[in-house]
Amino acid sequence: MPETVIVAAGRSPIGRANKGSLVGLRSDDLMATVVQSVLDQLPQLPSADIEDLIVGCAQPAGEQGYNLARNVSLLSGLPEVPGVTVNRYCASSLQAIRMAHHAIQAGEANAYIAAGVETVSRFHHGIADTGPHNPLVADAQRRTEERASGGHGTWTPAIGLPDLYISMGQTAENVGEFTGVSRQQMDEFAVMSHQKALAAQDAGLFTNEIVPVKAIDGTFVAADDGPRRGTTTDVLAELRPAFRPDGAVTAGNSCPLNDGAAATVIMSSTRAAELQIRPRARVIASAVSALDPEIMGLGPVRATEKVLAATGMTIKDIDLVEINEAFAAQVIPSAEKLGVDWDKLNVHGGAIALGHPFGATGARLVTTMVNALETRDQTLGLVTLCVGGGQGMAMLIERLS
Repeated sequence: MPETVIVAAGRSPIGRANKGSLVGLRSDDLMATVVQSVLDQLPQLPSADIEDLIVGCAQPAGEQGYNLARNVSLLSGLPEVPGVTVNRYCASSLQAIRMAHHAIQAGEANAYIAAGVETVSRFHHGIADTGPHNPLVADAQRRTEERASGGHGTWTPAIGLPDLYISMGQTAENVGEFTGVSRQQMDEFAVMSHQKALAAQDAGLFTNEIVPVKAIDGTFVAADDGPRRGTTTDVLAELRPAFRPDGAVTAGNSCPLNDGAAATVIMSSTRAAELQIRPRARVIASAVSALDPEIMGLGPVRATEKVLAATGMTIKDIDLVEINEAFAAQVIPSAEKLGVDWDKLNVHGGAIALGHPFGATGARLVTTMVNALETRDQTLGLVTLCVGGGQGMAMLIERLS
């Protein structure tokens, strides 16, 4: 059976939604720019070898509808390459990589583009148009509304169906209460994320992963908008709770809303060798998991446990770990429950500083992980995310060069 190898990876800078450097860019155009750039890394790869373009998108509606992936293949100059858009919320593009991995393992084809995109700036209020909610969860939604008003004690599971449509901010508050994470801990973690991201920017460590993007004003953007100098716990302590009047989750210890895209080229090791393409990493294992949607932030725990069990490894065997920073409230307890060493975690900063363009984040994390493993001359990397709707996802990769 051929191994699944990652032969190219890249991402756009991450812009702040509605006010950042990528405002005005369409998702399909942004995604096509990144896809074209990643393919430029592989002049030996015939486009006829590419079986499919798989694009993750968390909100595949509006401009991001119409099977976005097929539109991207045409905009990228790949008319003979089909496209499929997949949605696993925040893990959508990691799911794209997993699908390519499974297809290669099954012997169906030798090369895939697995990518993801989200341009939140193009949606009103940061979300796509949605339909009516299922009335069977009305009781759970009322419970969420009551908790959002404050003063209702520590989270406990709902009787009957949970709130399927709960806002991610409310889940973060639930996790913080449930696991006992304090506001001070959340703010300290957020400061650390900014410090790591700024250190990586200053050292030029993102140069190997960021694809410069032409903004609507004609300038080229090559750096993430998010990392902020001067971020301190004192500054963050001044921010009001964002989701509950008595809460601990603020705009400062949460990821912002963002625009961005990321892409990888996934191949069979045998075909890569035939074309003399140097693999950068291989996919070892992946897993998904489910949990109560009201505490979805703990999703990385079970997904990671499943990956480790499948490989016979422990968390101590892993050199670097990327847990997506949707909220400090969920990263802290997830890392603690897994026993992750803090000096291995999100070494170039995370989404609190860099940003979280939902559908792009899985592929962005893999791109950043491959870059970090190469930069630090390390071998094993774990990427994991919490996922809306009460899910988790994890993938283990190994650097090869």
